[in-house]
Amino acid sequence: MKELLFVYKAHITAYLASHYKVYSLSAILGVIGGTIIKELGGWGEDLKTLIGLMGIDMLMGILIAIFWKASSKTKNGALESKACFRGLVKKGAALAFVYVGNRLDITLGMDYIRTAVIIAFIANELISIVENAGLMGLKYPQIITDCIEMLKKKQEKEDE
Repeated sequence: MKELLFVYKAHITAYLASHYKVYSLSAILGVIGGTIIKELGGWGEDLKTLIGLMGIDMLMGILIAIFWKASSKTKNGALESKACFRGLVKKGAALAFVYVGNRLDITLGMDYIRTAVIIAFIANELISIVENAGLMGLKYPQIITDCIEMLKKKQEKEDE
């Protein structure tokens, strides 16, 4: 019986040792991601929309550079890592503004600055997605341009 317990304990120890690094990395990334989302004001629908549109815009930009060689970000229109990195930096800077808006809301006891910043960046991402669709030769629904106009008007209203 003791030998069986020893073998069982050895298997459990080996299993935990082999998976410890994976679990630790997952835990660390989870803490970092949770902290970032908290500092951006929470994982609300507005932030989900913004991050989703940022991802779509990046993907479309990469596809345009690869398949259509029509990127306005490079001299020859093809994919370049430097242009991709600049795009990621711009997305990061937009999220930094969301952070600033959230902190201003907290500091000033308000509840609209963060939302106004997110709406402005959502409108920018939609405009970029529509431009990318044009470069792909894709016709987009009129409702999308109507939504962009509605977002612009909502932003102007919140700026007053």
